[in-house]
Amino acid sequence: MSPNFPSQATSSTDHFTVQLSTTRRGARLARLLTERQLDDWGVPFEGAEHVVAELASNAVLHGRLPGRDFRLRLLLHSDGTLRIEVTDARGDRIPQVRDAVGGEAESGRGLLIVAVYAERWGVDEAPAPCKTVWAELRPGRGES
Repeated sequence: MSPNFPSQATSSTDHFTVQLSTTRRGARLARLLTERQLDDWGVPFEGAEHVVAELASNAVLHGRLPGRDFRLRLLLHSDGTLRIEVTDARGDRIPQVRDAVGGEAESGRGLLIVAVYAERWGVDEAPAPCKTVWAELRPGRGES
């Protein structure tokens, strides 16, 4: 028998979560599923597809471990904020933004795209050995 818990007042949040293969196909599917989910919710976040594409690609390129998938999670809060989370199996590889102008680095520039669209973004530890890269978008930010 389960215990009875008092109901708690919480803010309304819509959510979508899916586990995808750490392949280029999985990254493309993450972007397509994001477009469809946001359309179902009736919210126009043009930048979200770009952010998901970048974070999912990073999970495939830099967060892949054989036999391990990545997880995409979308949270739409009642204040209009969209939180995008991508969790992969490589907690030892923390993403960093590189200088896109004149930089010699071959990776890290794509996170500049995330920074353009996101109000804020970061990395959280997930259950070992994973990490979650997240971005929060507000309506209208980064759109032309």
